[in-house]
Amino acid sequence: MPQNINQPSNQIRLTNVSLVRMKKGKKRFEVACYKNKVLEWRSGTEKDLDNVLQIPNVFLNVSKGQVASKEDLAKSFGKDTSRDDIILEILKKGDIQVGEKEREAQLEQIHNEVVDIVAGKLVDPTSKRVYTAGMIEKALDQLSSQGANAHGTPSASGTATPTNGEAEGGKMRELPRWTGVVTNKSAKSQALDAMKALIAHQPIPVSRARMRLRITCPTGVLKQAVKAAPKSSAAEDGEDQAKGTVKDRILSYVEQVETQDVLGEEWEVVGFVEPGAFKTLTEFIGTQTKGRARAEVLDMAVIHEGD
Repeated sequence: MPQNINQPSNQIRLTNVSLVRMKKGKKRFEVACYKNKVLEWRSGTEKDLDNVLQIPNVFLNVSKGQVASKEDLAKSFGKDTSRDDIILEILKKGDIQVGEKEREAQLEQIHNEVVDIVAGKLVDPTSKRVYTAGMIEKALDQLSSQGANAHGTPSASGTATPTNGEAEGGKMRELPRWTGVVTNKSAKSQALDAMKALIAHQPIPVSRARMRLRITCPTGVLKQAVKAAPKSSAAEDGEDQAKGTVKDRILSYVEQVETQDVLGEEWEVVGFVEPGAFKTLTEFIGTQTKGRARAEVLDMAVIHEGD
């Protein structure tokens, strides 16, 4: 049924609207969403599109009630692309149109989330102490100021192409640079960018927090092929995971192997694992080896809270 959104009652319902706009081809398309819901959907905290979209349709102009025709959509997105897929593309890649105050509130919320994530994953490499959120925030502000003054072009990821770098194979390797948060990427993704920049530039001494584990597994299980397993946090972060045998997959979680040996009929590896991967590792061991392998925490790495 055609949606007549020019009626006054519908216009009132759309006064609290947040628009997501995307230019495709020669036309600009819009979808009407509830305020604050688009970012929640992009970060994964909101999964129900009914709670995101005010009207499940694509518009040329929401305020004027101009619905995009099938011809417009087919010409810009392809005739085989469904309306639902077009809406999803606009939600994922489009620009969120918000007021200045709302934008500032969104940036502040994302900034705080990024700082909290980073503070939980980085430590002083000497003392193994975590930094307070305030110290991480100051370090990121320092990098942001340096990034703003650098001769580089900020990208949508909050980083910029710097002029300084490190020699690698006879070429200059560009160092990641931090220029602050943006509203069109999740806090988790931007926290990874922030950590890369902090580790690369070291405004304060930082390294990734790691747990020291002992993993043991019967040798007969090691060469078994990996069965289909749930998607891991490491995969969500865009990191490659080894495929193939149980041993390959276990070692893919270990960032640094300290010792590796076979004792009788049992294989043992001691090494360091990023805390965020520990749960996924133990779940993998439990399902793939039916409890025959085990992971023992030898050192939590972070043993003191920062002052």
